[in-house]
Amino acid sequence: MKPEQEVRNYFLALNYLEKQAQKKEKFSEKLILDVQKLVEKGASKEKIGLRGPMPPGVLFAVYDSQTGNPDYIPPEYSDVPKLLDELVEYVNTTDDHPVIAAAIVHYQLVTIHPFEDGNGRTARLLSGYILDINGYGFNGIGSLEEYFAYDVNEYYESIQMGLPALYYSGRDNPPHPEIWINYFLRMVQLYSDKVCELSEGSSNEAVTSSLSYLKEKEKELLLFLLTHYRREFTPIEISREFGVTNKTIINRLSTLVKNGFAEPVLAKERIRSYKLSSFSAEHEKELIAALKK
Repeated sequence: MKPEQEVRNYFLALNYLEKQAQKKEKFSEKLILDVQKLVEKGASKEKIGLRGPMPPGVLFAVYDSQTGNPDYIPPEYSDVPKLLDELVEYVNTTDDHPVIAAAIVHYQLVTIHPFEDGNGRTARLLSGYILDINGYGFNGIGSLEEYFAYDVNEYYESIQMGLPALYYSGRDNPPHPEIWINYFLRMVQLYSDKVCELSEGSSNEAVTSSLSYLKEKEKELLLFLLTHYRREFTPIEISREFGVTNKTIINRLSTLVKNGFAEPVLAKERIRSYKLSSFSAEHEKELIAALKK
């Protein structure tokens, strides 16, 4: 089914761009073409790659599905290569903030409309790629698609900016690009806030889950270590604080080690001392809050 194929193709394109981002691959026409090819995998040959001339008397346009009227008439196919070259040069030489550059990439690819199909998906994927390679991505936690789809009418109204349908009547050089850029920035901020909430929720869940494996005495020891020992420590000095035997503390520490809260420090293959783990250090505030409840 076509919807299922589109989802599969989109996932393929995401995986491809993730690999390219790891290599810090520069934005290029090849990158654009590769993404569209993945987005349109399984489609007919004429739908893959840059669009060509239309048959005599046929207008290439984006048509309203209900009225049949053209909503948008892109530039002539012969102008597409030059426009893509200009976009690639802009991305690789601009001093604009990466989030602004991502917004422009999105707008330009949708507006240039270099392909017969897959222009919107390619534009959204590549604007996300610009965010990713510049450290403004969402670390694989969803994408802006969710917010663009939330109010499709606002998305289209923002990208059209109230301009005529013909590319050469203003969309080639919009007088008020801030309409689209402000919308794009707002979507980035909204989704960034959501990612932060998801991340914090996941972190709190991990902390609560990990503490469930500890008994009360082990939790008491962990709280004491978090609030008093940010350095290495020995079981004997902790046993003095608690008024229990050295062996008792070693047993409790072994449970903390097993569950990732502490780490042994070795000397000549023997445990010399202990220290709090990186997990405990990273989640110190959450752990202390949970342990004090």
